[in-house]
Amino acid sequence: MNQVRLSAHGGWSWQKEPISRGSWSKLDSSACMLPAENDNHHVVNYLALASVAQDTLIKHSGMASPPPLQGVRVLEFAGLAPGPFAGLLLADYGASVLRIDRAHPSAHTANPPPPTADALTRRKSSIAVNLKSPAGLAFIKSIIPDVDVLIDPFRPGVLEKSGLDPYSVLLKLNPRLVVARMTGFRRDGKYKDMAGHDINYIAVSGVLSMLGRANEKPYAPGNIVGDFAGGGAVCFMGVLLALMSRERTGRGQVVEANMVDGSAFMASMPRFAQQMPIWGGPRGTNTLDGGCPYYDTYETKDGKYMAAGALESQFFAALIKGMGIEDGCWGGRREDVRTWPKMKEIFTGTFKSRSRAEWEAIFDGTDACCTPVLEQGELRKGGFEQRPVVTLKESPGFAFKQGAKQSGDAVTGRGEGVEGDGWVSGGLRPGVGGEAVLQQWLGWSKGKQYELNNGGLEAKEESSRAKL
Repeated sequence: MNQVRLSAHGGWSWQKEPISRGSWSKLDSSACMLPAENDNHHVVNYLALASVAQDTLIKHSGMASPPPLQGVRVLEFAGLAPGPFAGLLLADYGASVLRIDRAHPSAHTANPPPPTADALTRRKSSIAVNLKSPAGLAFIKSIIPDVDVLIDPFRPGVLEKSGLDPYSVLLKLNPRLVVARMTGFRRDGKYKDMAGHDINYIAVSGVLSMLGRANEKPYAPGNIVGDFAGGGAVCFMGVLLALMSRERTGRGQVVEANMVDGSAFMASMPRFAQQMPIWGGPRGTNTLDGGCPYYDTYETKDGKYMAAGALESQFFAALIKGMGIEDGCWGGRREDVRTWPKMKEIFTGTFKSRSRAEWEAIFDGTDACCTPVLEQGELRKGGFEQRPVVTLKESPGFAFKQGAKQSGDAVTGRGEGVEGDGWVSGGLRPGVGGEAVLQQWLGWSKGKQYELNNGGLEAKEESSRAKL
């Protein structure tokens, strides 16, 4: 008996591995699996069965409906930062993500190699493959027809050189595939063939020039702007848009994201505001970049920091009231930039007079827009709970906190959480968990459809659909 697969995003596909007549009630975690007497008949009956199966899945989940990406299958070529972050976001909302690592002598053994440098591995599994091996390449090609998304983190041309050209190979093997390609620089222009990192991408995007104190050099805020905000998160958005388009057209497509355009887009507001007083001055002299005294950070008596963001007049009034200073003691209106140096001097001295805890006691529960600058370590120690990035009330993502109730609040997410509670990543060892995913996705097992050779999985026999 064949089976019909109804993905969580509404698409149908046929599964060719036989299943027992009663097995459809044991719902796959990534799809509703239904029996099919004949691949060409009774589709209406299957739709009815799908509704029952979906209701059963929802009932047992304890939530209103499954995670939005349940049933989406993702192949993620191993990389660092933006590509893995896109895969992480997909996994957090229900997608099954399988990372492709390089072959390693101890991969897929009882003693796998150490975790790679990639820390963004939550809910992912791994297979190790040697793409330079014809049989390894054939193995990847044989998976492609059953995959929804492929994440390409490589520099331009690498995927093509490996024999996996998106147009002549991948989309021919699977016209519904979404090929998400993440690069640092644009794919055209003078930087396209150069190596780079976050600091380089935000430098040529114009964003880095906006960041820093007056009369100091630009500073990079870690790798948050390029790799994550303008990189992985934008790539994730592109994947979702392509999946939505596929529901309408039935076709997949190539999604190209780069960190130059992504970070530049994230800076749309300050770029537009350069024509306005709020951001019209040199770096570090404007309202939102450290120039304004009431939108800045201040050291406290115990060497910690408070953050003030009292832009509006009523919030500013609450701020200076809490600080115990009089309005206008700096000799003019607060919006007048000529008063800012004196105001900043007064604010600096005032905040230095008390500890951070004392300032917290003064400002907690007020509208002064004044909060402590909390460090990661103290947040974790204080019990701050990492949560899904977006709360979906009817179809929540997965919980981070280990031991969370299966039917937990949508705000904290569904499921039992993960080791490390979203604070610490155990990493992912090449080859760990991937064989179980291949069994779940395709019904494949080692020794039948594929085998292990020199630390990498290979197609046991090159299938006809992998001969492109």
